Amino acid sequence: MNTSTQTQRLRQIADALYQAEKTGIAIEQISKRYDGLSIDDAYGVQMINRDRALAEGKVITGKKIGLTSLAMQQSLGVDQPDFGFLYQTMEVQNGLIPKGAIMQPRLEGELAFILKRPLRGQVTAEDVLEATDYVVPALEIVGSRIKDWKLTIVDTVADNASCGMYILSDQRIDPRKTDLKEIDMTLSRNGSVVNSGKGSAVLGDPSQAVAWLAYCLGRYGVTLDAGDIVLSGALSAAVPAQPGDVFACDYGPHGMLSARFE
Repeated sequence: MNTSTQTQRLRQIADALYQAEKTGIAIEQISKRYDGLSIDDAYGVQMINRDRALAEGKVITGKKIGLTSLAMQQSLGVDQPDFGFLYQTMEVQNGLIPKGAIMQPRLEGELAFILKRPLRGQVTAEDVLEATDYVVPALEIVGSRIKDWKLTIVDTVADNASCGMYILSDQRIDPRKTDLKEIDMTLSRNGSVVNSGKGSAVLGDPSQAVAWLAYCLGRYGVTLDAGDIVLSGALSAAVPAQPGDVFACDYGPHGMLSARFE
């Protein structure tokens, strides 16, 4: 396939995902409809829609890391995480998720890094900690523009790593004085515990996940910048959400976050 034809194909996929977001109508699995797509092709699709979002006036607030748990990687048959872009419009106000705001929503508990310095290239977990202003408990509400969450890594990467919305706690954690690997989290839905996890579920150490991101972004000409919010990956499995559901995510001494779906 020549370069012009491939570029046209990637734009066609980006357009389909963009329209799905606008209409609320999920599309068929990309990787089945379009043969031979690579992960680099999928990031090419993601970047097309990132550029479109910026042209529409959206503001990037950070990045998210997905597929950080071994279980999620095995379910998609991959051996690496992925990333997507966070926008100002994705931050939830007052813990309320408006009806229809996210397609096929699922919720997961995470730790979010707020950077005070840029991170680029090959860095260590220690470099990440030094570049971090503080860490906060967070909720990510993931969503998929692809029907029935039938995904390969190509599908989720093209779909901006299944980004939806996010909620940040106002309780700050100093990552230089707290072992992020040992932070425990318990997730409840409508008063019943559905799962739990801890920081070590995220590539063994959430700081290591951010280090991976800094390195991976460089391949695509993207940087981690001062002020960026970095959602470092789920501490436990994502839980499907229905209208009327109320979630509570208990981080023990680091506080609790809640979300309600209209």
